[in-house]
Amino acid sequence: MRSAESNDPPISVVGRVAAVLGALEGADTPLGISELATRTGLAKGSVHRLVGQLVDERLLERTPDGRLVLGVRLFEIGSSVPLPRSLSQVARPLMVDLHQATERQVHLATLEGIGVVYIEIVRNQGPRLSSQVGGRLPAHATGVGKAMLAYSPRAVLAQRVEAGLPAMTPRTLVTPGALARNLQDIRTEGTSYDHEESHVGVSCVAAPVFGSDRKIRAALSVSGPTQRMDLQRLGVAVRTAAFAISRQLRDADL
Repeated sequence: MRSAESNDPPISVVGRVAAVLGALEGADTPLGISELATRTGLAKGSVHRLVGQLVDERLLERTPDGRLVLGVRLFEIGSSVPLPRSLSQVARPLMVDLHQATERQVHLATLEGIGVVYIEIVRNQGPRLSSQVGGRLPAHATGVGKAMLAYSPRAVLAQRVEAGLPAMTPRTLVTPGALARNLQDIRTEGTSYDHEESHVGVSCVAAPVFGSDRKIRAALSVSGPTQRMDLQRLGVAVRTAAFAISRQLRDADL
């Protein structure tokens, strides 16, 4: 199976299925066969056959105009994955408290490969940010991602750097040296900042969450429009909530 950031089309059946699902995961609107073929690098005939089988299995669904979206069965499968479910159950009450205290959108994410996956979100009532549960972003470009990279084994950071550091915005850290210095600051302060590095006009502050084995498990963040974010003040609240989640994970031996 290929990396999510590789341009080489996958060869195995599992890799081709993952490529189709990944293309739809990253799409803002439903996609047609031709668009899927372009995004995955697969032949249209191969995509057509795969799509038919995935629709039969309810992993994909067709819109009224015949285009494709991810199927509900994927949510059913994903909701049974043990680690995110346990993390969410522990973290959700504390995330709600953090949201009420800060009036900002709260995220919980885990590190998967070289990217972050959002597993729980407590949203504002007003305009929503573009993040979504199950959404994925490059780890080097997000507050939660950098919080986890800072406390991950060196091999994990090396993998991220080797895959490249693409710019999400003009402020994304795109050189290994700049990223390494930022991660050292995170370890010193215990807090990670995203200064419009993943989305223009949006900033966030994040903190690491550790499991019972003292290894990094996730990261917690609050996000909002840059002009409304007092990052230093919000950082205290995020660190406190992340510490409380870590303590509960240790108490539950997770």
